[in-house]
Amino acid sequence: MITTSYRPSEYTIHTAQSLSDKLGDTYCSRNKQPIEKMLERSANDLLVIGKERFELYTKQGEKFFFHPNTAMFRAKRFLRGEAEPMIKAAGLREGDTFLDCTLGLASDAILASMAVGKSGQVIGLEKNKLVSLLVETGLQTWETGIEPLQTAMKRIQVKHADCSDYLRNLPDSSVDVIYFDPMFHEPVEKSDGIASLRALAEEGFNEECITHAVRAAKKCVVLKDHWKSPRFERYGFKVLKRKTALFHFGVIHISS
Repeated sequence: MITTSYRPSEYTIHTAQSLSDKLGDTYCSRNKQPIEKMLERSANDLLVIGKERFELYTKQGEKFFFHPNTAMFRAKRFLRGEAEPMIKAAGLREGDTFLDCTLGLASDAILASMAVGKSGQVIGLEKNKLVSLLVETGLQTWETGIEPLQTAMKRIQVKHADCSDYLRNLPDSSVDVIYFDPMFHEPVEKSDGIASLRALAEEGFNEECITHAVRAAKKCVVLKDHWKSPRFERYGFKVLKRKTALFHFGVIHISS
């Protein structure tokens, strides 16, 4: 169900109604009702359209909205010329194409977009329809005050898609780097934003994804996961160990 913020403008109401038509979801006038009451009436999760941001309230009591998460801090370090582990693991260069198969809050996609620049391309896949909408809107509208970061966010293409279906239809050797950051095999409590995403996650990461990723990648396939995860060995990733980090990167290099 889709509604508006507590005191909506005409524009906010119009946006909510337009989105309900686009998504094929029910629009319900807010009428100053509390969120809890509206959730009780809703068969599914509740999307709230506000002036400055969209918020998603789940039937399980979770609240989710887009924010740049740790990408802000990482972007500042990147702009200072400091090493960025994900970019190093992926070997990203200006002009590369980067496919993030598990977009989430787009933290890694944002850094990838900064690395590949205007001549490159970053596409992010998100299986959850409402999460993809929230993140797509946030990337286009969130004000960071950092021009290179702002433009990098706006260049990211968000697609509502299942990674297996999307990868299956990609031509061979068509994307430079294909990236996976599934919900960690072991919870990492310090990862800001992960808790709310866990409740909304629609996990699509499996062996079929890896098989098609290896076929479709030009340079490499990268997996970010908890250092204890069995998925590195299971799918044949070479682990780049980081002594003090709770997560590692695994890489499958594609032979030319």
